[in-house]
Amino acid sequence: MMAKATHHMINGSGGLKLSVDVSGPVDGQPVLLAHGGGQTKRAWRKTAEVLAEAGYRAIAVDLRGHGQSQWASPDGYDVGHMAADLLAIANTLDRKPAMVGASLGGLSGLVAEGELRPGSFQSLTLVDVTPNMSPAGVDRIVGFMLRHMDDGFATLDEAADAIASYTENRERRSSSEGLSHYLRLGDDGRYRWHWDPAFLGNAQERRGNGLQDDRLELAARSLSLPVHLVRGANSDLVTVEAARAFLDFVPHARFDDIAGAGHMVVGDKNDIFSAVILDFLKGLEAKG
Repeated sequence: MMAKATHHMINGSGGLKLSVDVSGPVDGQPVLLAHGGGQTKRAWRKTAEVLAEAGYRAIAVDLRGHGQSQWASPDGYDVGHMAADLLAIANTLDRKPAMVGASLGGLSGLVAEGELRPGSFQSLTLVDVTPNMSPAGVDRIVGFMLRHMDDGFATLDEAADAIASYTENRERRSSSEGLSHYLRLGDDGRYRWHWDPAFLGNAQERRGNGLQDDRLELAARSLSLPVHLVRGANSDLVTVEAARAFLDFVPHARFDDIAGAGHMVVGDKNDIFSAVILDFLKGLEAKG
């Protein structure tokens, strides 16, 4: 039986404390897993188990301001700050990690490798995120997060209903299936998402910001390491055109389009997603 993941608090950029769960053999190839905005490292739980069982060392991080990680100052949530955190984690490892990032985690990995410090990762997997994302898709995500930010939820079932309305292509899950890990209970008895509300201030500023798209495109064009783009075929964030444009920027990238999945690919089709990730990583090993 595979040992349970171990929890650690480590220093991110500027000494900010980051929460990570580590599973798999100590001498396994490290795989750094960074979740999307508003999520926590628990989003990777099943994928981390698959990687660990295959001999990899899975390192799932709560991004700054999320989950059990420390909150930053209100101006400390730019993608560059999160990218620097990923590089700080990479610095603690004995070899370059394979980087797998979903949505915001993917953008952070892209900026880390493509702009801040090229050569930091063994490979880079972007999960349903590219430069030039659909503004409507971004608005839908940010709008959902804003809608419940202040008032929160009276019960876990109420939160489960809200998630079900957002993830229409996924079967509704009961409130007991790990939902409490994504929420914190306030002194007023209401549940709120487990992230710093100040984080969304940066997200709102970035909406429709063409300069951000230019930054991401420049980072993508500079990538020389093995790259993997995974898209949810029903994604409203990464269009087919955006995926094709990314492949023009990074012609050596592998592309997988997962049928039946939306932007939340990891949760929508986890078995298929995990198999695709493992196949990509195994392919890198075969190439030496």
